[in-house]
Parts: sequence; structure tokens; C-alpha cells
Amino acid sequence: MLGEPMCPRTRIAADWKTSPWPYFALALGWSWLFWIPVAASGLDTSAGPGVVLCIVGIFGPAVSAILLTCLASDKEAQREYWNRLINIRRIRPGWYVTIMLVAPVYSALAVLMAWIIKGEIPPLDTAVGYVTHPLTIMPFAITRMLYGPLPEEMGWRGYALDRLQRRWSALASSLVLGVIWAIWHMPMFFMRGSLMSDVFPLWSTGFWVAMGPGLLAGSVVMTWVYNNTRRSTLAAVLLHFMMNFTGEFLRLPGEIKNYQFVWLALIAVAVTMIYGPASLTGRSRRPPVGMGPESAQDMPGAQSDNMA
Repeated sequence: MLGEPMCPRTRIAADWKTSPWPYFALALGWSWLFWIPVAASGLDTSAGPGVVLCIVGIFGPAVSAILLTCLASDKEAQREYWNRLINIRRIRPGWYVTIMLVAPVYSALAVLMAWIIKGEIPPLDTAVGYVTHPLTIMPFAITRMLYGPLPEEMGWRGYALDRLQRRWSALASSLVLGVIWAIWHMPMFFMRGSLMSDVFPLWSTGFWVAMGPGLLAGSVVMTWVYNNTRRSTLAAVLLHFMMNFTGEFLRLPGEIKNYQFVWLALIAVAVTMIYGPASLTGRSRRPPVGMGPESAQDMPGAQSDNMA
């Protein structure tokens, strides 16, 4: 009858469809299923079975998002999921510029800070190598896109963020997602030959800075861009790519890499103060209860395009 409370079984089913926690469990479970044996066995992740298992694990966020979208969403919601990934028109030109410049700007500021403090410019041998051999840049860029940004953002921002934002503010959702994001990465630091263990040695200062303020600030900036580009997963993919590409293209020394995270954190603080923690769009509207396309129009950033 109308007005009767939802029965427990129906409520559980509804919660399962709109909750982020089943997704997080599945994404971490998938990735760690492949990564923990690699870490425990000491397999080298730069070649052979180790690299295969490492790459398969990276696709945990994407596989989990696609699976749950197919199981928990109707056809229209499924189409919207893919539209947010491939529709370039969701992102206005001003936001494309922002996405392309965020990482180079905080990296340039890090180099400037190093010059002010130490009186010298850090070596840029890796960047010089790519510039002098330009044909290597495209393969490098393709691998950087596939080895993180695309499979991760199909899940973190493409699936989980909306479900977090229907519970909490954009800022709180970003911080929760940042913590999960950091936890997801943890096995990589125990895997021989992995990029994370090479760039941020376990328990080093760089490790704590990257896994703490680094990822949390990055998550806030990602949400800011996502919400202001009408919930574009593509925008998150491109921003994540630019962060990874810039970091690995420059390969700044450890201390200066920490300066990058300091500036990224300052950017996160600035956008929170300017755009507000509720939605990071300058609007106070909170997301509705529903998760279908009919309610997606009222999600933070569904209508917002402040840099158009």
C-alpha cells in the first residue's frame, strides 16, 4: 500500500545500489587479489608475470564500476555513465585550459620554491631526454594514460564520488575518497620495481607527503573540476593524466617533489575557500537522494560551469 515503509529486503537492495561501500570493497578486493601475491612473492613488476598482475590489478576500479553499473542501474543510467566518460562537450574550453595547466603550474611553483630556498634549479634530465627524443613522448603519454588515470577515474570519480556526495559535502566526500585512494595504493609500495616504490620509498618523507596531503589535496582538486564540468569523468581522467604525466616527465628530486604536493594542497585550500566546501562550485545545493539520471541533473556541478 502507498505510504507503507520500505521492507528490509527492498531497503537493503536500494542501499546496495546507491552506497559507495560495496564498490570500494570490490575495487580494493580486485586490485589487492593480484597485487598482494606479487608483493609477497617478490616478483619484479617491471617484467614478466609481475607486470601482468600489476596491470590487471590497476583495472580494479574500472572493472568494479562497470560491473556495478550494469547490475545496479537501468539502461538510461548506464548510458549516462559512458556519456560522462566520452562526451567532450561536457567540458567547456575554460575548464580544458584549467585541466591542462593545474599540474604544470604547481610544478613550476615547486621549482621556483627550490630556486628561492636553495639558489639553484633542479636537474631536469628526464624532461630533456624526452624533448631531445620527441618520438618517445607519445608512447610515454599513452602508457601514463592507461597505467592509472583511465582505469582509476572510471571508478573513483566515475562511480564512487556521486554516491559519496549524496551523503556528505563535496569537501568531505573528497577527503573520504582520498583516504580510500591512498589505501588502495598501499600494496604498490611493497612491490619490487613498481613506480610507487621507486619514486616514494616506503616510510620515507615523500611517502608520507604523497599518501597524506598529496592524495587528499589531489582528491579535492579532482572533485572541484568534476563538479564544475557537469560531472565529467573525462575531465577527471585528463586531470589525473596531467598530474601523472607532469610528475614523471619532470622527475623532480624527492624534496622538490614534496614542494609540488605543498602547492597542490594550497590550490585545494584556495578552491575550497573560493567555491565553498558544500559543492566546490559556488552553489550550496546538496545532491538528492536518487541516483538515476533524472536526479543527476541536481547533483553538484550538473548545471555548473563557472569558467565557461
